[in-house]
Amino acid sequence: MKKIISFRFQYAILVAALLLTGLTSCEKFLEVEPRTSTSDQVTIVDENSAQTAVRGIYNQLQSGSYYGFTFPLIGNISADNVQYTGSQAVNRTLTTHTARADLGPLATVWQAIYNTINRANNVIAKVPEVPVTTSFTEEARSRLVGEAYFLRALAYFDLVRTWGGVQLILEPTASAGDITGVPRSSVQETYAQIFADLQTAESLLSETTNRIRATRKTVFALRARYHLYQKEWPQAIEYATRVIDDNQNYTLGNAYNSFFADNAANTNESIFELYYNLNVTNTQAYNWQHSSRGGIGWVRPSDEAAALLSDETIAGDRSSLLISIPVSGVSVWYGNLYYRTNGTDPAYLIRLAELYLIRAEAKASLSSPDIPGALQDLNIIRNRANLPNATATTQAEVLLAIEDENRLEFAFENHRWFDLVRTGRAQEVLNIPDVGKLLLPIPYSQILVDPALKQNPGYED
Repeated sequence: MKKIISFRFQYAILVAALLLTGLTSCEKFLEVEPRTSTSDQVTIVDENSAQTAVRGIYNQLQSGSYYGFTFPLIGNISADNVQYTGSQAVNRTLTTHTARADLGPLATVWQAIYNTINRANNVIAKVPEVPVTTSFTEEARSRLVGEAYFLRALAYFDLVRTWGGVQLILEPTASAGDITGVPRSSVQETYAQIFADLQTAESLLSETTNRIRATRKTVFALRARYHLYQKEWPQAIEYATRVIDDNQNYTLGNAYNSFFADNAANTNESIFELYYNLNVTNTQAYNWQHSSRGGIGWVRPSDEAAALLSDETIAGDRSSLLISIPVSGVSVWYGNLYYRTNGTDPAYLIRLAELYLIRAEAKASLSSPDIPGALQDLNIIRNRANLPNATATTQAEVLLAIEDENRLEFAFENHRWFDLVRTGRAQEVLNIPDVGKLLLPIPYSQILVDPALKQNPGYED
């Protein structure tokens, strides 16, 4: 495929854009890729190089440009639970839904997700050709390929729910920048590819338990979410139930904060989380915590969310997501989900609580709603947060109660925006007059180098 512009030059444009937006004004923002990451051009010839290539996919998923900070940022501040209070006011255009295509974080995330996809493509294309040996069994080889299919499905899922139908790149390229000339697929085609990848991953992975690497159970969990987005209620119930019923390996903690407090990681509530250490760090705490706790505090709970979470009659024990810091003699609420300023906070991608609420919503949405079943699942989550049973009785009341529960349960976990969009509630709740603003603009830096990549409606100017 002919390149319109070299990847190095494209990368230089991206870095310049980030500098102009001020997103990289602190040194920590510059370290967007872990030091152990691998390039897209890694040669895969044996077991060691295959293992390294798969670790490289996870490395990109962990990066500050993806789940390590920027992808959750753009989703969080697009909704009403989180506000950006830093010096770069342009980022607040996500909250007001006036963002332009040249907003730096959009290009950062787009590039990181396609880097993840390209690394997965390399594994999918090359690992099946690696010879089986006594140490590198067919099962081990299939597992690595299955992980790549799962991670590619997750990456495309994040793309489609953020931007709509996107370019489907299913073969490896020299770099993620070498995908010019490929038209965007439709939303339906993109979701169809996600489903195909999840089915393939399910067939290749074993039904083991691993909270930081993909297994068949991880696929079950993402399939439950996928089917919820597709309004395929029976399938959402089926796949959520597969995980919920595995109570030997997946259980809710007795207290809400048990999955994150006291440096917790890989708890029984976790289905899929990303692991960080002192060498591969997560910048979330640095951005969420006040300077007195080692951060810069540019990302904070919105005033509305802080009022809800601090009211224990509404949020119950989820008030533990907040911490009050005196600033100039006034108490100010900061988020406390990410607090390990050494950068070792996990990134929570799928928790068991989500599966209960997926199943509750799917039961309530059936053509013949299962209201008692939906309330039972909803109340499991409420009771764990030390709240009484919900008082909702009608289908509409139950669905609204589930929406409110999702808002509190995953207050700072990048669910709120996508939940409101997929349920058709975003325009009413967030006061968005233009339906086109329910998708974000394709980054201008990508449009600039690829005439085949068409902009989303409403962002052409």
